[in-house]
Amino acid sequence: MTQTAVDRTPPQVHLRFGDQRLPTGSGGTHGHVNPCNAKVDAIIPLAGKTEVDQAVETAHEAFQAWRKVPPSGRRQLLFRLADLIEQRAEEFARLGTLDNGMPNAGGGMSIISAEWTRYYAGWCDKLSSDVVGSLVDTGSFSYTLGQPYGVIGIIITWNGPLISLAMKVPAAVAAGNTVVVKPSELTPFTGELFMDLVAEAGFPPGVINILPGAPEAGEALVTHPLVKKVTFTGGPATARRILHACADSMKPAVLELGGKSANIIFEDADLDAACALGTIMACGLMSGQGCAFPTRMLVQQGVYAEVVARVKAVAESLVIGDPFEPGVTAGPVVNEAALHRILSMIDRAKADGARLVTGGKRLGGDLADGFYLEPTVFADVGPDSELAQTEVFGPVLAITPFDTEADAIEIANNTQYGLSGYIQTADLRRALRVAEELVTGEVMINGAPNLFANRPFGGIGLSGLGKEGGRHGIEEFLRVKGIGIAG
Repeated sequence: MTQTAVDRTPPQVHLRFGDQRLPTGSGGTHGHVNPCNAKVDAIIPLAGKTEVDQAVETAHEAFQAWRKVPPSGRRQLLFRLADLIEQRAEEFARLGTLDNGMPNAGGGMSIISAEWTRYYAGWCDKLSSDVVGSLVDTGSFSYTLGQPYGVIGIIITWNGPLISLAMKVPAAVAAGNTVVVKPSELTPFTGELFMDLVAEAGFPPGVINILPGAPEAGEALVTHPLVKKVTFTGGPATARRILHACADSMKPAVLELGGKSANIIFEDADLDAACALGTIMACGLMSGQGCAFPTRMLVQQGVYAEVVARVKAVAESLVIGDPFEPGVTAGPVVNEAALHRILSMIDRAKADGARLVTGGKRLGGDLADGFYLEPTVFADVGPDSELAQTEVFGPVLAITPFDTEADAIEIANNTQYGLSGYIQTADLRRALRVAEELVTGEVMINGAPNLFANRPFGGIGLSGLGKEGGRHGIEEFLRVKGIGIAG
């Protein structure tokens, strides 16, 4: 395969807190593995409890001044950061590909991340209190006051390192909090550039801090008494441990977890658009490694056979390969453990009686050394089967038939997850009716895109707690105090 002239050299990663830029940490090191060839390409310093304690104390000290910075000052800094993220879009795209093997898409995720940062910059001077009582009515005057918590502990996962930062950090600091971020040790490079831009934008030291670390560092962050709230993106197993750790001090948490989202295709849908969207998101984009992707496709019986054929054609047209190469749709999955976990689920789906339409194998040839999987589609998937109930987090799509609108709603809601829902139909009345019935945190109709900064995002059940995005996203970082004045 012809290689493009692109710099594949990872940056040196540091532990960044206050004005510190440490090349080593008490948590040891992590050998970052390039998922395209399974080779270690960088040695990453890991924070231990010592550095986490120092970072939290630094953030706590910085909070005393940051909370008093006028809203216009916080807004100006966030606007600067947004501009810098956008200006460095190509470098963020390069580092994102080095982080986890996802194709360099020209920095598109940077544009979305800049927009999230600008959105919350705009909220800095628009946070207001409510009058909840008057002297005439009650003999006293009462109002509410939204105040920042203090230090927010942020733990993000590996599949979207930049957008995860943008969905959490700007809202927290716009509300007047300071943050300590633990990115995944699997994807450390994006955070290094992000911190360079934080400094260039002019944020005071200690307001935003990033320390790569193993799970032990995350535990130290969650349990630190000066961390007043935790926001986490990842899986339910880790989220349960976080909630247990928070329980002793009643520490609040926002949890953005996984999903098993249904994409309901009715007979009157635009099948070209519906099949392309559902297949590309589930099997191509990010190699299927996204929490909100429509990994269950529910298809009305009248178009079922046609949809399965269309999906097969789309899946087989996806270009899998070197993520730096032009035209490549999807790269490898993140690591060897993920590869074998997904292959095991594929084997069990076959044993459960699902019909393999296409894919199902590890890719060989020039890609044999990396963690590459064929885009995989199963049809006739039982609604109660493992493939329909368990998040794969890989390029695997499950197709299930349904008869009526009521059947579609019942099957779509037959899951412990509740993150996203997708509806494809020409009948807007039906779309709105079904959207009301889906037990999810969001519903996308006829190809509406995810991750708009002004729209709340976040699920229920195994998909998590709380919201990111919109007014709700900044309110997660304010605690409300009621104040009364006697007449």
